[in-house]
Amino acid sequence: MTTLALVGDIGGTNARFALVAPGSVELQAIETLPCNHYAGLVEAIQAYLEKVGAESPREACLAFACPVHEDWVKMTNNDWAFSKKAVAETLGLGTFKVINDFTAQALGIPHIDAKDLTPVGDGEAEPRRPRLVIGPGTGLGMAGLVPSQRHWIPLTTEGGHATFAPTDERERQILDFFRARYGRVSIERLLCGQGLLDLYLAHAALLGATPAYNSPAEVTGAARAGDRVARETLMRFLKILGSVCGDAALTLGALGGVYLCGGITPRLIEWLPRSDFRRAFADKGRLSAYTAGIPTWVVTAPWTGLLGAAEALHNEEVT
Repeated sequence: MTTLALVGDIGGTNARFALVAPGSVELQAIETLPCNHYAGLVEAIQAYLEKVGAESPREACLAFACPVHEDWVKMTNNDWAFSKKAVAETLGLGTFKVINDFTAQALGIPHIDAKDLTPVGDGEAEPRRPRLVIGPGTGLGMAGLVPSQRHWIPLTTEGGHATFAPTDERERQILDFFRARYGRVSIERLLCGQGLLDLYLAHAALLGATPAYNSPAEVTGAARAGDRVARETLMRFLKILGSVCGDAALTLGALGGVYLCGGITPRLIEWLPRSDFRRAFADKGRLSAYTAGIPTWVVTAPWTGLLGAAEALHNEEVT
């Protein structure tokens, strides 16, 4: 009997696991476990294997929402920390690949169906050109995907921690609000769940309104219900996201398209066409025609990161 390999996509809030047959990206026994229910990675994996009744795997590829280039991995947005070597020894793994979560998102993109891509605006992808994968969730993930002769090569980045650059007077005021709270202001400070709430608090302060909501979900719900401050917050969030995506597309030369992943953007699909997302995406001065020609999609497939981890397991470009 073939022993299945373990794949995982671990974020700041949830750990998603599945099993795959050797050389396959067909996901089996998918489960989502809350990270805060477990002391660490090993405990979560053991709980998953017990839950699905699987024998101990010999191979695993896990994706994490944090830098993973050293043996010691410390999650950015939860309390888990571990040694790769120690985990492999504890679980008896012969092969253990650890990749960034947006590296997994990028590697999963070629395996998702067209029905799971919702276009935002115009543009046409050029085949065999770099692709940008980006999206806000607990943090802001960003990765590239570059074609080679045999495989797609993922470009792991921490682009979400680049410095936020305001593009108008309101964003300069917002920057001052965030700087008073955090000092240096990265893009991720605005484009994530907590960033959406902080943006709401900034708008309330700037508009002289008393804040009425205490979570990102409450802010988006209020925007849908017609609350002015919440609606302006959401529209500004999407405008800033568009500007950041355009900058990153220029940096990467992402003529193969931009793919919006993460936990937030798929929930805002109906807002994107009404927002300044595409205008800000294309508004790049002398290169505006270049960015205007790049297509953008929202990825609605539920397990893109798991597909990418399965791809990475036997992709020789991923070490």
